[in-house]
Amino acid sequence: MVSWFLRIEHVLTRLAMAIAIVMLIVSVSLSFYQVLTRFIFNAPSTWSETLSRASMIWCVFMAAAATFRGGFMMAVEVIYKLVPKSTLLALEWFIGLCCLLVLTVLVYYGIQMTQRVSNQTLSALEVSMSWAYAAIPVGSAFAMVAVLARLLAQSCGLEALGPAHDEAAEQEVMTEVSATQKESHL
Repeated sequence: MVSWFLRIEHVLTRLAMAIAIVMLIVSVSLSFYQVLTRFIFNAPSTWSETLSRASMIWCVFMAAAATFRGGFMMAVEVIYKLVPKSTLLALEWFIGLCCLLVLTVLVYYGIQMTQRVSNQTLSALEVSMSWAYAAIPVGSAFAMVAVLARLLAQSCGLEALGPAHDEAAEQEVMTEVSATQKESHL
């Protein structure tokens, strides 16, 4: 059952990341187009800024699933160093449940906001504003699945506890490399 859920989550997180990448490309391209039309052609586009902003909102909320799955938004490395190894799983569950609480609030109120603005249109476009606001509950729902998958995988021993990378260890390695380079130049 856990492996089945983890496979589905893997597909969903990859889908969310692909959507985020496409939305980032769309946003950057439209921003570039906006600059061209405004400063080169002296005829600013009326729709590209609005669509660029909406696609960036989708990019951020869809990429949240991958960041939660990797533990990048949940980790405070100092806490992991202070807590005994035997309680790391409890810490992961506490952090995960806090994240799930926030994401549940985002889904709930995101749905309400999306419904509330459904009669309004985006400026310069004849598209419902709810398409932009829908990123909040959709991206948060994807992130909830990712948080649950991370907690299940860690509880079953399929993934290591703690943050995906250790910045302090990386800093130590960089310091050692720098010291070695200085010694070789002498």
